[in-house]
This record gives sequence, C-alpha cells and structure tokens, in this order.
Amino acid sequence: MENMKAKYEKTVVPAMREKFGYSSVMAVPKIERVVLNTGFGRLMAAKTGDDGRKTLEGITGDLSSIAGQRATLARAKHSISGFKLREGTPVGAKVTLRGSRMYDFLDRLVHVVLPRSRDFRGLKMSAVDQNGNFAIGIPEHIFFPEISPEKVRDIFGLQVIVVTSAKSKEEGIELFRLLGFPIKIELQQ
Repeated sequence: MENMKAKYEKTVVPAMREKFGYSSVMAVPKIERVVLNTGFGRLMAAKTGDDGRKTLEGITGDLSSIAGQRATLARAKHSISGFKLREGTPVGAKVTLRGSRMYDFLDRLVHVVLPRSRDFRGLKMSAVDQNGNFAIGIPEHIFFPEISPEKVRDIFGLQVIVVTSAKSKEEGIELFRLLGFPIKIELQQ
C-alpha cells in the first residue's frame, strides 16, 4: 500500500490535469492542512477542581496521541451566564497538521479508523463545502488505534477538517475520490 502523498504525486495529479485541463502541476488542488478539534463544554460543565483537571488532561492527551502532535486549548472569549461559562475557561482543544504528519494521519483515517467505526457506509458528498474542504465528524475517539478503550475516562467526538486549495466543490470531491476517501455516491432526486 503506497502512502497518500506518493499516490497524490503519481496518480492524482495526472488524472486531475486531464479532467480539469490545468496547464501547470502547481494549479492542481492539493491538501493544505488537516484540523482536528473537539469541544468539551458539556463534559466539563459538571466537573470542578481536580476531577475537571483530570478530564481536561485526559481529553487533550488523547487528542495529542491521535494527532501525534500536542493539542492546544481553545478558551471561551466571553462569559455567558446561561451556559455557566466564564471568560478564559477551556471549552475545546484543537490540532493543526501539515506536511508528513498530515499525510500519515489521513492514511490512518481512511484505511483504519473509518472502516473500524460502527455502521460506516461511506462519507457523504454534502460534507464537502463550496471551496472543496471536507468536514468529517467522528462520533467516538476510541475508533483510533492509538487509544486504549479500557484506559479512557470520557468518550468524546471530534471533527476532522481537511482543507484543500481547490476552487470548487467538484474539484474537491474529485481530489478526495482519487485519493481513496470512501465517498458514497448520492443520487439526485
């Protein structure tokens, strides 16, 4: 099995140039970065003190081991009394991957994680936005092989956003299809 970067260079670039008629290799859309993020407002709302700190460390540790890079905390910008939220309180964590780590993560996502997830029947085409970026929701982080389900304190979902340099939805879908993403064909009605 060749990795995703080699597949992009050997098969995707020539196929995209042929289909869309790009004059240069540099005009072919490519994956720029992958952003993983999770919100843990509900998990943290009921927990205070040491219990909250352990939950926070567990979630950021799991996200860091999934990505292979340290996760950064996202903090609340404003206090909202209805949500019992104070300014500066951690509400999420995120990781931005580029380069070889990005391709390694995408290989694992497409070939290991998605097939392991329950009731997986393919990714929806509607998850690709008008700029060719792909937003994938993963309901439980325990689908990743780096996570041992027995040692997990809290199960959380995460969002994976694959950002491309594509100019349209059609270019983005074709790029992901050629890279081997399991996109299911949606019939127009």
